[in-house]
Amino acid sequence: MKKLLLSIVTGLLITANTQAQTALPVLNCETSSSPINNGGSRGATDRRNYDIANCWTFGGVTYTDIGAISNFYSAQSGQATSLLVTSFWIKSPWIKPGSGNITLKAKLSASNGTVRKVHIAYLPYDAVNGNSAKEGTRVEFNVYDFTTFNTTVNNLSIPIPAAIANSSVPYKIMISLAGSGGNSRIMVDDLIIPSTYFADPANNCLPQVIIADKDGDGVADNDDAYPEDELKAYNVQIPNATPSTLMFEDLWPATGDYDFNDFVAIYQARAVTNAENKVVEVIISTQLNAVGASFDNGFAVQFDGLSPIRLNMVNGSVLGTSKWIELNEVGSEQNQDFANIIIFDKTSSVLKSAGGSGINVNPEGPFVKPETVEVTVEFNTDKEFAIEVKDLKLNPYIIVNGQREVEVHLPDYAPTNLASKKLFGTGVDNSNPEKGTYYKTKNNLPFALKVEGVLPHMVEKQDILTGYPRLADWAKSEGKEYENWYDADKGFRENKFLIYLEGVK
Repeated sequence: MKKLLLSIVTGLLITANTQAQTALPVLNCETSSSPINNGGSRGATDRRNYDIANCWTFGGVTYTDIGAISNFYSAQSGQATSLLVTSFWIKSPWIKPGSGNITLKAKLSASNGTVRKVHIAYLPYDAVNGNSAKEGTRVEFNVYDFTTFNTTVNNLSIPIPAAIANSSVPYKIMISLAGSGGNSRIMVDDLIIPSTYFADPANNCLPQVIIADKDGDGVADNDDAYPEDELKAYNVQIPNATPSTLMFEDLWPATGDYDFNDFVAIYQARAVTNAENKVVEVIISTQLNAVGASFDNGFAVQFDGLSPIRLNMVNGSVLGTSKWIELNEVGSEQNQDFANIIIFDKTSSVLKSAGGSGINVNPEGPFVKPETVEVTVEFNTDKEFAIEVKDLKLNPYIIVNGQREVEVHLPDYAPTNLASKKLFGTGVDNSNPEKGTYYKTKNNLPFALKVEGVLPHMVEKQDILTGYPRLADWAKSEGKEYENWYDADKGFRENKFLIYLEGVK
């Protein structure tokens, strides 16, 4: 993740070979790289070279201390006897124009001439068709005509064109000095352009590296997953919510048929963060694949340790008329210490039975296309509430048959504060809240499973230990043995007891 950083230095520099960045590029013809204030042609050359080193360029224009407009030196054309805009000119460094007026002072070196003009134009950056300096086609936007031919100083003020004002891309301003008749020269001084210096003297005075950032959030478009949304920047996979298969046994605290197909879903979540890596939203995707239960179970996710006040809004939940649902104003569950999101209140709201027993749990039964529910949880990004991805600890669980107090969680994931504690330690459950152990039997067998990837699930009424014989060894060893108890390549499956939906391996 790269954040775009553009450093603007506002002080003038003291060496001719160093970039002098200013918030407002100024050409006053006075700054010298020499500590000695040399006069005459030597001083003029020294000052011009200083400005060239800082990416001003000149065509037929020199510096002079004779008849300077202000202070000691001014820029001066040759004898203005050419009407071509390419005969005598000054080009600014690459800049990002602001708004307001370009100002400069101009006068003639002598009281004669037939025509004297100051042309003002801009040059766009064109890396493809431009010249060696990457200058595109010149666009003139103002011409000043000397109406009298004397040595009076003329103060020019020209609005920056709307076409380039406050631009995020670089331009140059070109001042051309043209005329005919007589031998007077055109002098220019105190040129100020409201803009940000954007040239790189270390790279042949080309523009600084141009990083596109449409939304201006400080993240380059190439790195920004949301290049037109200043509030979003990155998609980040939440470590404990990678694409996984969730399987639940809903008869807890009894094992029942222990087939783990009462609720089968492909579950994943990702966070969207802003340029400061603060979480803007979490998108929870749940594809319900199979329902082998007679119960109509709900599905929810708790953000462990995260107060509901950190949420802004919850969108996308599938909620029917279940009476147990109580939500607060942002859409998370009411009366919870931690943020709880009801994904859907019952499986029948998501998957409709096509007849027969269960949905997608009998090899001979009708197939029902899995359905996906996507819920977006928006977070408060104000400084006092903002969180990072590391603060996200998702705890998915089912709510059994509309009984809000009966929850089934993954092994050793704590219940919410709305769950009844009376069922712990009953049936074959061996939960011990004081030790932080939950939803396991005395042999450490779970009542819910989350396995990374997409797994086949059990045929109805078939104990999961027949389809995945190594699951018991894994559980009894507390995960130290047969970590990949579901691995097909190692022969750890009995496929005759498993159902493979499309896309399942």
